[in-house]
Amino acid sequence: MSIQIANVSKKFGSFQALKLLNLSIAEGEFVAILGPSGCGKTTLLRMLAGFEQPTTGEIQMNHTTVAKPGFSLPPEKRRIGMVFQAFALWPHLNVTEHVRFPIRHHKETPASIKSREQDRITEVLQMVGLSQHALRMPHELSGGQKQRVALARAIASEPSLLLMDEPLSSLDAMLRMDMRREIQSIHRQTGTAVVYVTHDQGEALAMADRIVVMKDGQIEQIGTPQDIYLRPQTEFVAKFVSKANLVRGRWHNDMFAPISSDGTVQWHGSQVADYFRATGLYPVRPDQFQLSPPHQSGIQGEVVNVQFQGKEFHYDIRSEDGQWEISSPLHFQLHDKVSLNLLNEPVQNYNNIEVFA
Repeated sequence: MSIQIANVSKKFGSFQALKLLNLSIAEGEFVAILGPSGCGKTTLLRMLAGFEQPTTGEIQMNHTTVAKPGFSLPPEKRRIGMVFQAFALWPHLNVTEHVRFPIRHHKETPASIKSREQDRITEVLQMVGLSQHALRMPHELSGGQKQRVALARAIASEPSLLLMDEPLSSLDAMLRMDMRREIQSIHRQTGTAVVYVTHDQGEALAMADRIVVMKDGQIEQIGTPQDIYLRPQTEFVAKFVSKANLVRGRWHNDMFAPISSDGTVQWHGSQVADYFRATGLYPVRPDQFQLSPPHQSGIQGEVVNVQFQGKEFHYDIRSEDGQWEISSPLHFQLHDKVSLNLLNEPVQNYNNIEVFA
């Protein structure tokens, strides 16, 4: 199913939840809607599901209008599946009965699915790894198994669009990793378009074909996970997704001089977005900083906090221009003096070059 969202906005009374969104989703594409609480991502999902009408604009699915002001095609006529943050399982139905329900009762279930109901149930349970638990009741299942049931129920009727609203947020860290793999596997097997709402950057980066980053009801940036992470276009995306440190300084063409280095250190920045050039900033991810002993070429700083994370250490480094978050495999002690540079970037002195603001 392809989706076109054109000039869509949504107001609740005087509150503007969404502000003129434009977005296209290709058939079979996995799109993550990423943003903090209150940014409008769930409102957008609810309009795709048919639970809300837009205040302005239009939503089309397969080139057919399904929502516009004063009109919204009901959810049961959209051939969609939904997975919620809460498992939303019925306590009186076993696993098989949960999967059977949409096959029998969804109006848009294809006849080819209805005619081979038991085969489809068996196929779906195998897909989510629940074949051995077909007769169990919800109270007999773990959290991860319950979420697999919710996922199996959502895909049982072979929907053209799968909507997922923070489905892993109630699971512990290890289960979330397992379920990411399950969702990716199901997406590959079914070819269903997926719109996945999350505030977790790791989930979006790991699973999506494209990420839509939202803030205050607007789209900040759309791109592949690599584009969003490596080439943020705004300060919000740099901080929210890349966890970037925003270093102040001066730009001269593609060269940047950090303000705390007195212009003696230059960083290459040909891939840095125009926004940062205009505002005199350079986004540096925690893993882009290189730590070295003090008094070498670079920003001089002091270790003010250390967290051991197995393969690396997470540092807070205080410098003349602020405090930076840095990840490094090198071990320094609290209050050690260090120098900061860009990892794998040629760093030289350019004393003979005039640097402009």
